[in-house]
Amino acid sequence: MSSEGSFPADRPATSNGTGAEQLQHVVDLYGVMAYGELSAFERFSSDARFSPTLKDRADLGRLAVVEFGHFELVSAELARLGVDVQVAMAPFQASIDAFHERTRPGDWYESLMKAYVTDAVSGDFYRAIADRLDPDTRALVSRIKENEDQLTLLTTRLRRALEHDERLASRLALWGRRLVGEALTQAQRIGIERAFLGALLGLDDPAAQQTVTAELFAELTRNHSRRMNALGLTA
Repeated sequence: MSSEGSFPADRPATSNGTGAEQLQHVVDLYGVMAYGELSAFERFSSDARFSPTLKDRADLGRLAVVEFGHFELVSAELARLGVDVQVAMAPFQASIDAFHERTRPGDWYESLMKAYVTDAVSGDFYRAIADRLDPDTRALVSRIKENEDQLTLLTTRLRRALEHDERLASRLALWGRRLVGEALTQAQRIGIERAFLGALLGLDDPAAQQTVTAELFAELTRNHSRRMNALGLTA
């Protein structure tokens, strides 16, 4: 899926740190993405087992395969950089696991909504950052976070479930609001923990970094609102 908003990727970047430091920040970006893709594979695989129909089971199984393919793409790029994927993922494991524990779904439909919200938010987040990086990194992130097919499948399935069930619609609207809050907080936390958000944005001025970060998160929120509207739900 292409970026839905107008986050200013063309804002001039400044040099921030040495080449080795910049490389480490890119490795961190790949590390957090790799663990996110591996976690998504695990979630879809688990959710598939509890699907209400065989078609749902096959659809989620297909999404799980795609996510694992993305994990392998990031692993290969890290290997090209001379970094073991397990080493790159390790700093983010506790934080991402804690996020998933805080947002444990109550049923299969909440699992679908979690994928619909959090995977889309993370995709927007990483693509916005990658738009300010070198062409090769930008292309890889775009390839991994291109999720139009996934979004279409989840949108169609959720719409069908919500069409004649007002109670489910009310519950999932509330769940979606909680999820986006947790997802945005998680994105901020990861950026702060590894101090790579400002570096990847190419900004060494704290005031400029704060402004661009605020613009980024405002755009993430607007994109989320559009996706919830596509389901007929209030963000």
